[in-house]
Amino acid sequence: MTQLGFWRIAEAAPEKVVLIEPDHTEHTNGELLAACNQVVHGLRSLGVGHGDVVAMHLPNGAAYLEILLAVQQAGMYVVPINYHSVGPEIAYIVNDSASKAFITHERFGAEAVRAAKEISLPSEALFSVGDVEGFRPYDELKAGQPATLPEDRKAGGLMNYTSGTTGKPKGVKRPLPPIDPDTMAEMGTFLHMLFGIENFADNVHITVAPLYHTAVAQFTQAAIHSGHKVVLMDRWTPEGTLERIDRYKVTTSHMVPTMFHRMLQLPDEERAKYDVSSLRCMIHSAAPCPIPTKHKMLDWWGPVVWEYYAATEGGGTTASPQDWLKKPGTVGNAWPGSEIKILDDEGNELPPGQIGTVWMKMGDRTFEYHGDPEKTKKSWNEQGFFTVGDAGEMDEDGYLFLRDRKIDMIIAGGVNIYPAETEGVLLQHPKVADAAVFGIPDDDAGEQIKATVQLAEGVEPSPELEQELIEFCIANLAKYKVPRSIDFLEDFPRTATGKLLKRKLRDPYWAGRTSQLV
Repeated sequence: MTQLGFWRIAEAAPEKVVLIEPDHTEHTNGELLAACNQVVHGLRSLGVGHGDVVAMHLPNGAAYLEILLAVQQAGMYVVPINYHSVGPEIAYIVNDSASKAFITHERFGAEAVRAAKEISLPSEALFSVGDVEGFRPYDELKAGQPATLPEDRKAGGLMNYTSGTTGKPKGVKRPLPPIDPDTMAEMGTFLHMLFGIENFADNVHITVAPLYHTAVAQFTQAAIHSGHKVVLMDRWTPEGTLERIDRYKVTTSHMVPTMFHRMLQLPDEERAKYDVSSLRCMIHSAAPCPIPTKHKMLDWWGPVVWEYYAATEGGGTTASPQDWLKKPGTVGNAWPGSEIKILDDEGNELPPGQIGTVWMKMGDRTFEYHGDPEKTKKSWNEQGFFTVGDAGEMDEDGYLFLRDRKIDMIIAGGVNIYPAETEGVLLQHPKVADAAVFGIPDDDAGEQIKATVQLAEGVEPSPELEQELIEFCIANLAKYKVPRSIDFLEDFPRTATGKLLKRKLRDPYWAGRTSQLV
């Protein structure tokens, strides 16, 4: 059967259940289609047009997918905002992206209200699922709008924000594809081809992580555009995941290694309660997976655990279970249409077995960092390859092994955290003279955030001051960016030119752990 994307599939089978929310509420194709069509008409009535941007600050739920599917058939961009973000962070992204509408949720109402004071949008373009002061009810966006497919349909796109060493997030913006939105099914076909997912009518995809993550949204969309049922989770737990796998006969998902670790920590008798025999393809990425953990997952779930390497900017490589078992620790070889090279600092290609910077090429696909041409330029070379700064090596068979990560980036529970943002907040405190933030080992999340601080003259360190600085960060940063602990130092190691040698601060904590990959 030729797939034509969600909208046409929904028209052909309106009674089929396509979505199960975290509270187990079911939605049919017809219901989701009608809602996403109404959202398109509602946005257009506000003057949001082709190439414009809509920002959403929502938990996993029906509204999230209504907006995502609406924007992607209306030729608009959607900017998902991490729902842990606080007011100033939300306002920055909405303003920087030049969003024409902003939709939030009552669960995050306090921070949305803070953000609204700084957002350059009229009140009629602010909506909330549930009651938030100063925001229109989300249902008003759909009220009175036709449930029919809109005219002048064009393919839209995601613009996810990813942080950088400057400390301010940047939108990864791609040109909108010059295709009919119904061919969005090609995205699902491509992703499923990469991971050997056959288009069975009974495929069920479970979305275990927040949809504001690039890959999570992409794999969820791919399932919907292929006519598969999607089960959404909110506030992930290992037991909740296994229960839903058993209840809904889940076949596919996208996870991070921390989830594997926490599921494996369950007692054997707890894991044995759940039937996981329906699993066909469980994909993971976002952080290195320890080799023992991967072996245990393959022993438990069977040869269904796939891995890949990519970034918000693009990718990448894939490793089938069979590939990984032959070459433990690999993240795979280049997927069709992509190329991978290892280059030295002068741009020369390195032979197998030598560590350098990982560069990738995705055919003729490009991206830019919204509003930052200098960062965009630095990320590309003259041959059309881009890098996100990871270091690795290729073996003689073309399989990639990562040996380091973006300079100074912390990965906690599969989430990328850039120290510059946290350092910037600490430096705003009047008692702080200098700050350095980095990752230290955490057996559960992989890494946790450690801050080191030089105090202003005359200020004495104390446990009370440590707590004061942590609370200051809590007030100005999303919780996942806040340091778990702070050390006070009299001086920081620096080069003769004054450059901070952060590795000298970080290395003692990693002593005896030569690699997180083994």
